Amino acid sequence: MTHSDFDSFRPTEPVRRRRPDGRRGAGRRNGGGDGSREMPMVPEPEFTSYYGRPVVKPAPWGDDVAAYLFLGGVAGGSALLGLGGQLTGRPTLRRNARLGALAAVSVGAVALVKDLGRPERFLHMLRTFKVTSPMSVGSWILSAFSAGTAVAAVAEVDRMSGKRLPLGPLRPVLQAVEGPAGFEAALFGGPLAAYTAVLLADTATPTWNAAHNDLPFVFVSSATLASAGLAMITTPIAEAGPARTLAALGVVGDLVATRVMEHRMDPVAAEPLHQGKAGAMLKWSERLAAAGGLGTLLAGRSRAVAAASGLALLAASALTRFGVFEAGLSSAKDPRYTIEPQKKRLAARRAAGITDDSITTAG
Repeated sequence: MTHSDFDSFRPTEPVRRRRPDGRRGAGRRNGGGDGSREMPMVPEPEFTSYYGRPVVKPAPWGDDVAAYLFLGGVAGGSALLGLGGQLTGRPTLRRNARLGALAAVSVGAVALVKDLGRPERFLHMLRTFKVTSPMSVGSWILSAFSAGTAVAAVAEVDRMSGKRLPLGPLRPVLQAVEGPAGFEAALFGGPLAAYTAVLLADTATPTWNAAHNDLPFVFVSSATLASAGLAMITTPIAEAGPARTLAALGVVGDLVATRVMEHRMDPVAAEPLHQGKAGAMLKWSERLAAAGGLGTLLAGRSRAVAAASGLALLAASALTRFGVFEAGLSSAKDPRYTIEPQKKRLAARRAAGITDDSITTAG
């Protein structure tokens, strides 16, 4: 009997024994079975892909985009605080919040343009308005927010300089539109803080997409932490009351929204939020948010404690944005985070009797 090189892959045959009728039969394994010699030849599947490449192409974004995510939240929340100072007669809070919003949105726009490569690419995005595109809608939100913020901030700078800016006949116009501009900036502040979450979740990146229902709430809560923290650092205790209130609400909202998001996500897709660099950042974000919230409640009349608490809240917000960003990039690199949730969704549809769809199914 000849043998081939493939015989080494053949499983060991079970021991045969004679039957009462004199014929030979296959022995039973583990005291049972039907005597079949068939054995599984295919190993358990490993979640790999062709040539070791990811199933989902990771987003080509760097830290510039992560910085924009954070600064957009700072700007949006600061505009809201500026309106609070405007309505409650707190000129210092109004001034600091407006200037903080302008600084944050300006630096954030620079980071965004740097990622785009050429400034005119941002202008090209304004050529159309597509409501189904988070990128298109976000470009218009950023533009509208920047216009209102710039007008309100220029009015503050003119006031700080003793009306020495070379505005000429435009000064009465600026003074007339300052208030409406503050309202307009605050109106677009919330969408500015939230649309970046929609932008991430609208991709095929597993962790971001799995969090699409709750990530906007996490980003908005994170924005309140950052803007309140900045106001607590720059504004005296006597006028920082709205900032402290916003900080306390933001801490509760941030912790609750994050927990709800993780609970509602597919457990596999949520794993990158707790692993590696992203896991460390998000863990420290929770710690700093809790510490900053506690400091906010205990600050009393201490400017130093208020500033330290504000710094902790700023850091917590930054770590949240960078952590979520890093977790998404990590999830795109491992095929497991794409394949396992997809198989679960498909099995759920089959169990529900849906059998006429495609072999894969979106979330």
